Amino acid sequence: MGELPVVLIQGIGDPDGIAEEHVPFLKKNFSLVTMKELTENRQHFREKIRAVYVWETKPVIDRELLQNLPNLKVIASAGAGVDHLALDLISSFGVKVTNTPLEVSNATADLAMTLLLASARNLQEAIQIAVSSDTQQFFSNWMADEVTGATLGIIGMGRVGLKVAQRAKAFEMKILYHNRNQRKEEDERAVGATYCAKMEDLLQQSDFVMLVVNLTPETCKLIGERELQLMKPTATLINISRGGVVDQDALVEALQNGVIKAAALDVTYPEPLPRAHPLLRMKNVIVTPHIGTATHNTCRLMMQNMTKSILAVLNGHRIPNEVTSN
Repeated sequence: MGELPVVLIQGIGDPDGIAEEHVPFLKKNFSLVTMKELTENRQHFREKIRAVYVWETKPVIDRELLQNLPNLKVIASAGAGVDHLALDLISSFGVKVTNTPLEVSNATADLAMTLLLASARNLQEAIQIAVSSDTQQFFSNWMADEVTGATLGIIGMGRVGLKVAQRAKAFEMKILYHNRNQRKEEDERAVGATYCAKMEDLLQQSDFVMLVVNLTPETCKLIGERELQLMKPTATLINISRGGVVDQDALVEALQNGVIKAAALDVTYPEPLPRAHPLLRMKNVIVTPHIGTATHNTCRLMMQNMTKSILAVLNGHRIPNEVTSN
């Protein structure tokens, strides 16, 4: 394997391996070992592996894997969220963790607006009408909603939330936001956003509620029955964060009973949902397969950042985007 650092990956290609187009770049910097190769020849590889490259939450990092990689120094994870990593456990093995928070903002914000616009214009049903073999003529009284002038409530005004607000401003939306900390006045002024210290106030006023928070013990089921009841019956819930931020059973009930109008979800739990799940059968729900960062450019940038982070750790340099358990 020469002198290149040995890095563990889940595999190459679908369903959950790294993108094949990334392999040539990675092989210039690393010797890649797949989980299958490690499993089949553990004694040969276990002491050679210095880093793990986590793409789409794979490989799964558990105690058994950590115990079997005595020379592991760093785990580089794609994306901003690290709820799939047991940070305290990893830290106890003296292993560093890095992520890629800066690279994901634009693509995720783009998808957020895609879901907002698609749900407002009831695009999923409209496409079905247009392509259905049963369609003989288009309905003259088929109506949807506009986003221009509507109120968008953003819960979580970090990097991605701010990018969403920038895009919403271009649609002349009224923007409210709730965050652990109020943004600087210049940030608010730049996007025309108004801070809501209480999430309840945002929920009651918003036509669209956008979830852009990390999944933590504090945000688990942040939106439940009570919060959904506070929303307008004409409101739409959009989730681009993590499925666990929403109580899905409460959401199903709210959608079925007209408590809220619609939902657009890029994230669910589990992923994918069971094929018989009610959210997949509702006309007022859009579900996409967790594709917030799934653009060629964003994935390439994440891959390059992860490579830099691994090399920085292995060479004793300053670590870009280190994640700690604190």
